[in-house]
Order: sequence, then C-alpha cells, then structure tokens
Amino acid sequence: MKIGLMFSGQGAQTVGMGKDICQAYPSASVLFQKADCLLGYPLSRIAFKGPAEELMRTTICQPALYVQGLAILAAVQSAIPHFQFAAAAGLSLGEFTAHTAAETFDFETGLKLVSKRAGFMQEACRQTKGKMAAIIGAEENAVRDLAAITNVDIANFNCPGQIIISGAEPRITLAISLAREYGARKVVTLHVDGAFHSRLMEPAYQSLQEELKLTPMDSPSIPVVCNVDARPIFGTNAIRSALAKQVVASVCWRQSVECLLDCLQCNLLLELGPSDVLAGFVKRIRKGVPVLSIYDRPSLQKALEVLEC
Repeated sequence: MKIGLMFSGQGAQTVGMGKDICQAYPSASVLFQKADCLLGYPLSRIAFKGPAEELMRTTICQPALYVQGLAILAAVQSAIPHFQFAAAAGLSLGEFTAHTAAETFDFETGLKLVSKRAGFMQEACRQTKGKMAAIIGAEENAVRDLAAITNVDIANFNCPGQIIISGAEPRITLAISLAREYGARKVVTLHVDGAFHSRLMEPAYQSLQEELKLTPMDSPSIPVVCNVDARPIFGTNAIRSALAKQVVASVCWRQSVECLLDCLQCNLLLELGPSDVLAGFVKRIRKGVPVLSIYDRPSLQKALEVLEC
C-alpha cells in the first residue's frame, strides 16, 4: 500500500476540530499544548469550543488547521508505530502542513511560518476589498473566459465542475451575474475575509517571501506536491519560492491529486483534517480511487482498521 497524505486548507475549519482525538491520544494533545504556548493564546480552546466567529478568522483558523492535521497524523503514528506514507499534498495552507509531515521544517518552525502567513494575508485583506466565489458545473475553459472578461483570478481548480474565482468585490459580483452565461449551474459566494490566491494578495506575497528567506528548512523526506505547479519539488530555494507564490497563484488541486495518483503511484489517499471535503474532490477527480478521511475519533478508528491490514 502506497499512501499519499492530504491536508486541509482554510474553509474546512469547524468548532470541535481535534477535540476527541486529543482526548484519546496524548501525542495529539501535546501538539495543541505546544501551539498554545508558542502562539501565546489558547488555540486549543478556540478550536475545541469556539466561538465559530473567532475560529473563522484567518489568523486563527490557519494555525488551527495546521495543528489539527499534524495532531491526527501523530495519533495515527501512535496507533501504528510502523505507519509509513509515500507522499503528501495540501490544499493552500495544507501545503505547509504537508511539509512539516515531510520534515522540511519542524512543528515549531512551521507553526511560526503559518502564523506569519495568516497575519500577512489578513493584513492584505484589510487593505483591499476582495471576494471569492465557487463556480459550479461549468467547463474549465469557460471559467477561464469568464475570469478574463471580468478581470478576476482563478483561485482554485478543486475538481471537475468546481472552480473558485477571486478578486476585487465589484468584479466578482459582475462575474457572478454572468456565470450562467458561461455554463455555471450554480454559484456560491464564499464566506472568507478577502480575495485569497489573487493579485490582491500581492502585499502578503512580498512579506511571506521575506519571511521564508529567514526560515530554516531541509529537503523533504518524501515528495510534497506543490499547489502552484502540481509537482513535487525538493530544493529548499524552490520550496521557498513555491510556498510564497501560492498566495497569489492558483491552487491546482485537481492536478495535484492526479500527480499523487499517476506520477507518485499512490494507491490510497488519506485526508487529515476537520472534514471529508478533499475526499469528495478526489471522488470527482478520479472515480474508484480508495480514499479515507480522518476528522474525529470514529473516523480514525475506521481508518486504522484499513491501515493496520
């Protein structure tokens, strides 16, 4: 069995994330405890108890998703000491979690980097007035045409039939009004702080680029598929460049999953996060691919039954 890990991005957060797994596995709980100390605020309390409005803040949810993904991995490794995985990928913020799993940098370094990234993105949102929307049911080329004519950016290629656009609020509003003319069956406005993965994140890109220059890192121990190019990269300078660029570039998730399956030959994908959203994308990208989601204690127990075989 060749396992590829998948880590969640912003938007997947939910109150209670990680709580029951941390109650059952000290190795998971200790990561939240470390995060509370390192960040100087009770991340674990917000993740476990809310309120939801606070957890939704970019500066809170990104560290929470990072810690929860790694806490789930720690729980799996506690239950199965010989557990091995062959590759990793993460959607947006999840790419940073994937790099920690791959030992590109340690937990503390990754948490500091994620916290800084979240702050840079939040500040960019404050400086601009952006919006994001999911275009459901349209062909990729049609959405590209829609983005071009309305002067917005494509933020995510999530799966066939779901593409996210991002940009200045008036332009996204225009794109939404025209979407059905370009084949959209449905349009969903996203409840996010601003226009992530668009040119409006340029200030965050510049700041993150400088922060990454100061971040110590090693070549990953396993392939980590980058969002920007949907391919694994190993050189530390190339990794720094990719992690910075993804703030303003499209998240090529569909292509990243295809890389895990076709290039890296993974035959089981394991989603570690607060939900099964990524597994849903995988089923749209490639029918019949074995995929498991771990987001709470019952789903962990089900996954362990498969992984221990």
